[in-house]
Amino acid sequence: MAKRVLVTGADGFIGSHLCESLVKAGYDVRAFVYYNSWGSRGNLDYCDPSLLSAMEIVTGDVRDYHSVKQALTGCRSVFHLAALIGIPYSYQAPASYVDTNIGGTLNVLQAARELEVGRVIHTSTSECYGSARFVPITEEHPLQPQSPYSATKIGADQLALSYFRSFGTPVVIVRPFNTYGPRQSPRAVIPATIMQLTSGLRTLKLGSLHPTRDFNFATDTASGFMAAERAENALGEVFNVGSNFEISIGDTVKLIAEIMSVDVTVETDQSRIRPEASEVERLWADNSKAKRVLGWEPEFGGADGFKRGLRKTIEWFVSNSEVKSDRAAVYHV
Repeated sequence: MAKRVLVTGADGFIGSHLCESLVKAGYDVRAFVYYNSWGSRGNLDYCDPSLLSAMEIVTGDVRDYHSVKQALTGCRSVFHLAALIGIPYSYQAPASYVDTNIGGTLNVLQAARELEVGRVIHTSTSECYGSARFVPITEEHPLQPQSPYSATKIGADQLALSYFRSFGTPVVIVRPFNTYGPRQSPRAVIPATIMQLTSGLRTLKLGSLHPTRDFNFATDTASGFMAAERAENALGEVFNVGSNFEISIGDTVKLIAEIMSVDVTVETDQSRIRPEASEVERLWADNSKAKRVLGWEPEFGGADGFKRGLRKTIEWFVSNSEVKSDRAAVYHV
């Protein structure tokens, strides 16, 4: 039990990278994946087989308390990443986001409280800030729910902090900015661009190009979570995990095209446009608190780091041809 940890949402994009990083660091990893009858382990199926074999895979549903408590029994810490994350789908099925993101978080917190788990690392999102009122965005920035998704994540964050204040549950909140890298869903703009280009398309279908984002490479996000699990003075605190580099979606697309040595044009796909007041126009992380308290710093920070991260991401999508599709330009909500 000394280093046994549970990762909920281990089958997800960030969760799979975190599980790999934890195994490499010598942790005993119990990976909690969403039950399905096909036996799919989601993104874990793309992991290095030698690392995957070192994980204990358990199936369940974060919405089921018994399932969560059983998985958490015997673990020192829990990294809680399980959530519904697609913003567009939250407009269509908001109740499911409440059930999973808030109800699932409640199950993790209550199980951790009853089992006296040493630390709960809870996953937030930069979407909680909404469009920046000031930049770079510190952890003191107002929380502004601009989608049902962000509203449920704010609710889950506050629930986690309430358990810390009410019951002394050892909670730390990690607030990642826009994570990118290998295995990411093609719903996100970077893989959407790469997949369309690798499929031979040169006229891309994308959403709004003017918003800015602070992109954080997947392994940097994973190392941020691990730093939050180790740090002594982190309990009850929120930490931005971002690269402290701002770039527009349009310039990101141009950079990907430059790296792939292709010329592109972009057509606006209305299905990818958020409702006007729901679009988060600007995100730029102040990561100084994470540097100071957690001792964390991004390996892929700044413009040069972003370019290196994009190259790694492109290489993965090019080498994993099975994730390509003749429907690369089709938007899946």
